[in-house]
Amino acid sequence: MMLLAVDWPLVLEKTILISVVIGVSLLIAMYETYAERKIAAVMQDRRGPNRAGPFGILQPLADGLKLFFKEEIIPNTSNKFLFIAGPGLAMLTAMMTSAVIPWGGTIEVFGREVSLQIADINIGILYIFGVVSMGVYGIMIGGWASNNKFSLLAAIRGASQMISYELAMGLSLIALLMLTGSLKMSEIVAQQYNSVWNVVYQPLGFFIFIVCAFAECNRTPFDLPEAENELNFGYHQEYSSMKLGFYLFAEYINMFISSAVMATLFFGGYDFPFINEANFSPNVAAIFGTVALLGKIAFFIFLFMWVRWTIPRFRYDQLMNLGWKKMIPLALANMIITALVVLLKQNNWRF
Repeated sequence: MMLLAVDWPLVLEKTILISVVIGVSLLIAMYETYAERKIAAVMQDRRGPNRAGPFGILQPLADGLKLFFKEEIIPNTSNKFLFIAGPGLAMLTAMMTSAVIPWGGTIEVFGREVSLQIADINIGILYIFGVVSMGVYGIMIGGWASNNKFSLLAAIRGASQMISYELAMGLSLIALLMLTGSLKMSEIVAQQYNSVWNVVYQPLGFFIFIVCAFAECNRTPFDLPEAENELNFGYHQEYSSMKLGFYLFAEYINMFISSAVMATLFFGGYDFPFINEANFSPNVAAIFGTVALLGKIAFFIFLFMWVRWTIPRFRYDQLMNLGWKKMIPLALANMIITALVVLLKQNNWRF
């Protein structure tokens, strides 16, 4: 019986990288709540959280402790297994999408080259769409298992909204894939290193993608599954303690990962603009790249929050009309135009 050789250094480096990515994602999700309150306070001319620690920076820890120590309530008429599984699935799918994102270049550790990407697979974009599609089940299971009509209505809204806008999002990326010729995230970043960022070639594709990202993350003006004035509290109305915390954390982690995907696909990923990384050692260049990627992610997170406190919520019929009658036709038109441009380029622009 043959035993497969195990590359233990590879297992160790991937385990450390997974732990770091999960830890940083949770930390950023915590402080996204703080940033959102501060940004809202600035826009509304008030102070925001300022009691817990200097400038209120310990407020996320106070919120976390509150959720941990709150009474855990499970309705008697609910499906208890699915009621618990719903927020767990939402959190799991939110974290899994980070596996294929290149967080930086390659560093050298004890003479060994270590890639700052958990899994560099050939179908990276398809993997992201597959995992994101599973997030629908987290919302549907939570709403249905609660045995609450308002929660069920909100879950149906959330599922139909995510499915509708995933179509336009996928079509917008087909045009990008025609230009790059690859589904591999690292390859897409590498092509932008040697040229201009993809947003220059695909401005309409990026616009469609970011609008769909707002809808996928249930962010205003697309937060119809959580419309309190219509549905009382949304699909997680019956949840309390850390099960509610998982749903809220999943939303902020999805916002973080969506920002990372947009930065990777359209804005060069870890490409630091106006700096030639070849002038630095691999480790310093990798650090510069990671800082550049985090800076781009911070900009998109700020954009998510800025829009939330600026634009009012759509009606549900407006939401669906925008998705089916505007976004999908725009994405199809962008795909056809890109296909024609690629075809003409391959034929040296001869008709």
